[in-house]
Amino acid sequence: MTAEIPFPDDICATLFAPKSVAVVGASADPTKTGGRPVHYLQKHGFTGAIYPVNPKVEKIAGLACYASVSDLPEAPDVAIVLLGAARAADAVRDLAARGTRVAIVLASGFAEAGASGAARQDGLRAAAGDMRILGPNTIGAINLADAIVLSASGALEGEDLPVGAISVASQSGGILGALLSRGAARGIGFRRLASTGNELDLDIADLIDHYVRDPDTRVIAAYVEGIRSVDRFRAAAERARAAGKPLVVYKVGRSESGARAAVSHTGAMAGEDRVYDALFRQVGAIRAQTFSDLLDVPAMLATGRRMAGPRVAVLTSTGGAGSLIADSCGVAGLDVPELDAATAVRLQEILGEEAPMTGNPVDVTLAGVKPDIMTAATEALLTSDSVDGVAVVVGSSALAQPEIAVGAIRAGAARSNKPLIAYVSPHAPHIALDLNRQGIPAFTAPETCATAFLAASARSGGAAAAVASAAPIASDLPAGPMDEMAALGLFADHGIPNPGLRRVTDAAGARAVAAELGGRVVLKVLSSKIAHKSDVGGVKVGLTPDTVGPALEDMARGLAAQGLPHDAFLVAGMVGGGVELIAGVRRDPQLGPMLLLGAGGVLAELTDDTAIRLLPITRADAEEMVAELAISKLLAGYRGAAPHDVPALVDAVMALGQLAASLGDRLSEAEINPLFVMPEDEGVVAADGLVILT
Repeated sequence: MTAEIPFPDDICATLFAPKSVAVVGASADPTKTGGRPVHYLQKHGFTGAIYPVNPKVEKIAGLACYASVSDLPEAPDVAIVLLGAARAADAVRDLAARGTRVAIVLASGFAEAGASGAARQDGLRAAAGDMRILGPNTIGAINLADAIVLSASGALEGEDLPVGAISVASQSGGILGALLSRGAARGIGFRRLASTGNELDLDIADLIDHYVRDPDTRVIAAYVEGIRSVDRFRAAAERARAAGKPLVVYKVGRSESGARAAVSHTGAMAGEDRVYDALFRQVGAIRAQTFSDLLDVPAMLATGRRMAGPRVAVLTSTGGAGSLIADSCGVAGLDVPELDAATAVRLQEILGEEAPMTGNPVDVTLAGVKPDIMTAATEALLTSDSVDGVAVVVGSSALAQPEIAVGAIRAGAARSNKPLIAYVSPHAPHIALDLNRQGIPAFTAPETCATAFLAASARSGGAAAAVASAAPIASDLPAGPMDEMAALGLFADHGIPNPGLRRVTDAAGARAVAAELGGRVVLKVLSSKIAHKSDVGGVKVGLTPDTVGPALEDMARGLAAQGLPHDAFLVAGMVGGGVELIAGVRRDPQLGPMLLLGAGGVLAELTDDTAIRLLPITRADAEEMVAELAISKLLAGYRGAAPHDVPALVDAVMALGQLAASLGDRLSEAEINPLFVMPEDEGVVAADGLVILT
């Protein structure tokens, strides 16, 4: 993946800035859904041409009303289609014939309504021809910066919708309205917003690309139910990262249903939501953990202020509120350290204390809550070399004298580019509103303060390195699961060695191979129809030439008693001295191939110690996956133990990714468990393998 992928055509430039708008199915009643678009266009100051279309009315809101699309005086740049699902296709066809560039189809009753709706949506696509479609099942598009509202959202009833630097891409119209109204109530401004609905044509990736190109959008917020094209989303998100525009995503529907049908441990451990986590991490997107984060985190990032480190200072006039923030920051992994000597002395002088003020939170209660003291203390913390971000508590005294805390925060913000936030402790929405309107993030929950600082610590700039392509594997491989010998052979062909193995059919053959391999060996049933051999008594370890024959005969009897078919047995060298990991690939039906790395062997499904990335990956991705694992401490040499061959493990992860690329769509699942990571400079060994082809 590379950030040099060229942008697609930006039809959204027309969507958000049309010079003329037709409203097909407009109503003369502004209280009805059909009457809202014309009403909102006029109310919010649209200066272009508005063409209502309704054969039953001569005028709407003082505008000439046209009987049909063909009667319009010109081809409108954008049309809002307010007709029901049964009639929408006819209107779209007429608009396309007239030369309209984009149609916004609000009606529901399409693909979301089952098979009949899906057929209706196919008809809508055919009717559109080359004309672009937003929707169906959308609430429309809004450009607050230029007073262009192409929507029926009731959130547009508001009189004062602040303009900001946050642009929103939502697959839900209701969520778009919720963000718009909640933001307005808190003084958080937006620039451009659109809901994509069923994504017949324009989708989340189109909107992200447009926002990347909009010079006044600083932060992109996205509400996602599912991603139609992972490749296009990745490309758009990479472009946002390269442009230094943070992408904040709230993904709804944390379903693990995709894991239930998997054969491998990898499939069982890599549910759909984990794969989305991996996707967002790879493209540098910040995942909002709660719906409120989808508003709070962009509000923080829109300030443009970033944390240089994890150190937070808290300034408070009420000890309890300061402790709440400090505790929340600590739980989130941030540091609330003691202050450096120079800052401590400066605070001592400001607050009139007898000793340097090294404590954090800094409580000004005894000094008195005065404007000059609060301002000086805020500046002291912001300019401290031991502080990366500052939270100022707005206490109950602000209800009577709001300017004391608010003025100090405003003055501090003007003198530093470090993140500065306000925690409004009492119920004082007017104070939070005032601060947010001045570009100072104000929050009413201590946990949100910690979330905001974490977001300001995230890094979004830079481009991902390119990934080399892989040559395809011969297409004559049979469909279905491979037996273990074939699977391990395929891994070995891609540079992941095995411990040496032979196929045998009887006890005599097993004794001969064990003697040839030397040392102790492992005996396994060889069958493509048995995925988890140890569960059925199909694995015996620590055998010698003398014990392997009787073990084979005993295993054969046990399998026969269970009615399990098998063709032969596998004798392999026994691996020791390494750390066991699992490495696997699974093709997610929606998101495509993903790679999992984690603690292996019997720990694979017990410890939940895993890292996931969508393919393709870079070497940096592979190195990050290893570093994310708790078991990486063992690999590095835990408590004085010798380190293991981490570079060889990274090589193996990359090789598995290349194998997946070579097999392409034919690969359903592939897994090595355990993958032994041997001591330093001794490589890795694939001790068990699974490959399933389609």
